[in-house]
Amino acid sequence: MAAQLAAYLADCQRRVDAQLASCLPENPHNPLYQAMRYSLFNGGKRIRPALCYGAAELFGPATAATHRAAAAVEMIHAYSLIHDDLPAMDNDDLRRGKPTCHIAFDEATAILAGDGLQALAFETLADQGEGHGDAPLTLRMVRELASAAGPGGMVGGQAMDLAAVNRALDLPALEAMHNAKTGALITASVQLGALSSGAATAGDLDALRRFSAAIGLAFQVKDDILDVESHTDTLGKRQGADLALNKPTYTSLLGLDGAKAKLAELHRAAGEALLPFGPRAACLAALAGFIVSRDH
Repeated sequence: MAAQLAAYLADCQRRVDAQLASCLPENPHNPLYQAMRYSLFNGGKRIRPALCYGAAELFGPATAATHRAAAAVEMIHAYSLIHDDLPAMDNDDLRRGKPTCHIAFDEATAILAGDGLQALAFETLADQGEGHGDAPLTLRMVRELASAAGPGGMVGGQAMDLAAVNRALDLPALEAMHNAKTGALITASVQLGALSSGAATAGDLDALRRFSAAIGLAFQVKDDILDVESHTDTLGKRQGADLALNKPTYTSLLGLDGAKAKLAELHRAAGEALLPFGPRAACLAALAGFIVSRDH
């Protein structure tokens, strides 16, 4: 199964990278485009696009809308990492083992690169090509991504994260923060994939929302565990960064063993949400397993 998942992840990366390259061609004479491409093509695992493809393929082959959705969520993710790494935010100098965007270029260019990727994500998602397509469905997908990326989702979660430095949070507050900061875009990735098929029912979308809520939180719990257990060379970013900033984490609230128990609980919940789909959900189930067992 590990080999099959590795092949599937590689195929998803190939497909989304082709879409990203078509949306953002190389422009060696434009530092803004260079910075945008630097942050998009710097070795990411493409988990969110893979979730998008996995959800779409519950209902049939990936469509052109699926490819656009997968590219859009990766652009939003890349933009968020550029801005998270800035000196005014987390002040990180490493991302995936390479200098962060503001180190490789400069702070102003990094800010603009993030802004550019955010706008390009919505341009890509809204592009129906030659006036063809399902306009109401496209509008629904744009709204889904905007809601996940905005003040009620990822951006709001980052604001809560910054406000939580040197503060004691209880578990419900920590979960609310990470449901917004990390979970919202993961949920959007799954929802957009299902919507892009044009065949998902309201019941399907509800089940997938339960699945993605569980794995979105599991993703963050695993990150907190890795921040304690892993090493900088493996993580590709500074190990112990959250501890150094005195940020509340699942490991600080629950202890390492408690965080691992929480991770297992969320993994079970994700699997239960996929039961209505039967064998068709094998790829999504494998992706959930990868999220909870990864080493970086």
